[in-house]
Amino acid sequence: MTTSSPAAAPATAALTHADGALLRNGRPHRLLAGSLHYFRVHPGHWADRLRRLAALGLNTVDTYVPWNFHERTEGDIRFDGPRDLAGFVRLAQEEGLDVVVRPGPYICAEWDNGGLPAWLTGTPGMRLRASHGPFLEAVDRWFDELIPRIADLQAGRGGPVVAVQIENEYGSYGDDHAYVRHVRDALVARGVRELLYTADGPTPLMQDGGALPGELAAATFGSRPAQAAELLRSRRPGEPFFCAEFWNGWFDHWGEKHHVRPAPGAAETVGDILDEGGSVSLYMAHGGTNFGLWAGANHDGDRIQPTVTSYDSDAPIAENGALTPKFFALREKLTALDGAGTPRPLPADPPLLTSRELPVARHASLLGALRATARPVHAPLPLSFEELSLASGLVLYEATPLLPPGHHELTVTGLHDRAQVFVDDAPVAVLDRESASFTVPGTGARVRLALLVENQGRINYGPLLGQGKGILGGVRVERRLVHGWTMRPLPLDRWTSRDVARAAAAAPSDGRAGFATAVLSVTEPADAWVALPGFGKGFLWVNDTLLGRYWEIGPQTTLYLPGPLLGPGDNTLTVLELERLGDRVTLHDRPELGPPEEYVETFD
Repeated sequence: MTTSSPAAAPATAALTHADGALLRNGRPHRLLAGSLHYFRVHPGHWADRLRRLAALGLNTVDTYVPWNFHERTEGDIRFDGPRDLAGFVRLAQEEGLDVVVRPGPYICAEWDNGGLPAWLTGTPGMRLRASHGPFLEAVDRWFDELIPRIADLQAGRGGPVVAVQIENEYGSYGDDHAYVRHVRDALVARGVRELLYTADGPTPLMQDGGALPGELAAATFGSRPAQAAELLRSRRPGEPFFCAEFWNGWFDHWGEKHHVRPAPGAAETVGDILDEGGSVSLYMAHGGTNFGLWAGANHDGDRIQPTVTSYDSDAPIAENGALTPKFFALREKLTALDGAGTPRPLPADPPLLTSRELPVARHASLLGALRATARPVHAPLPLSFEELSLASGLVLYEATPLLPPGHHELTVTGLHDRAQVFVDDAPVAVLDRESASFTVPGTGARVRLALLVENQGRINYGPLLGQGKGILGGVRVERRLVHGWTMRPLPLDRWTSRDVARAAAAAPSDGRAGFATAVLSVTEPADAWVALPGFGKGFLWVNDTLLGRYWEIGPQTTLYLPGPLLGPGDNTLTVLELERLGDRVTLHDRPELGPPEEYVETFD
């Protein structure tokens, strides 16, 4: 589809602005929104969570659209089941909510690869989020499928969509204004007629990079709203003040603490935004969960910071839908506004399963199962995940180098992200990006060298966006490269319950690491949290669904289990443990997200 120059939004757009005021159908309006991502919530809970968002006192829900969630394989674009964007938007309309859609193509969101497909970012020579022909062509093909669906749901066509965001915080990344204009034009050419806006941090540098003349410029921040309002009004004196993301909580990385933001401070800042006459969107209103392997990663220099499975984000509506003290503190501010109307009834907390312990049956050993499960690929040097057409999961790399007598240093170059090293099937080291060498004794014979490499989440923010995974350089004995590799790609998030069962039965147990199962019997399915005491690091499936990653370093020690994943009777929990098997799985009626640490906002 060829884009055309944008036309001015027609007067029939639901949201307009004049003289610094936001209008809805010509009348003064406050956009009181909250982020709730359909892709982080089981579809069986969509209606419930939207109802809770409305009870918070909000009139709008906003959601990103992750491209890689809908087009996991190039050309296979899906909008069914958990990807039913239109179904989610219609449910929001039934709850009386307006909808803001943020289609990217880049979304950040602590989501794997910032929402960009690995098949795209792994294309040799690809340049992301720029006026690079192949990237723009891919975006246009994706928008050909996505944007008409959003356009059909606009308020002007009887739907609830009242605004669409142009790209996402682009000013924190680059200054290619031609690219941002291309995204804007692509939205308009495919039928978007409602309010368009950009969202960037509240600094001149960020606003300069991301804002577009003629389109509403919004800001994203967690504090100092008066300063943000002053900046925007000094640059856009005729526009209303809109905080497109108010960070009332924060996300967590593995190995760090659980970030929190006290309810009184969050509510006070929302009050300050409203006192400035502003509109606001709470990020997050309900965080949800990074099910499967969809959690992304940040980086500190070259050190990767993988995001945990929970996306609770200390939000006012907790991961299981419970109403938190922050919910009530914010609700008091929001419902006190003039014209807010009668507050919605408060829904009861969702039902929970009772706590219990489930004994574990140990099955296939780690290496035996993985060797028997995956089809081998041979190459002279290690191939990356991208070269193996693998977006996420594990790759088992194996070779048989000849080691002369003595001790030899082996070095892995370009390790992304973590490798467990085995020599003749015995574990000898765990490597990461910062520590990718180890010493092995040699006898003059060949050894069986195995490296089990884990993609811990693709970087979702900053200049390293789109980095590859796996062994990107090579493996050396001293200065000599090791050749003759066999690789076994393991797309764990594509496995069905049949695949998982086949892997679990593929080899005898060695009692150390590998597959284990537990049986959860329920009469009436309900929510719970699962913990794995004594286990080290790995992945947990519930029936057909990969629930997510677990890791003993925390902060979270429980995984949220939505009731809709269970059926009456026996349900199978399957663990793939990489390091150390425990002897039981425990069920809990509350989460354990780790020791808290108050989030402090910075701009860098």
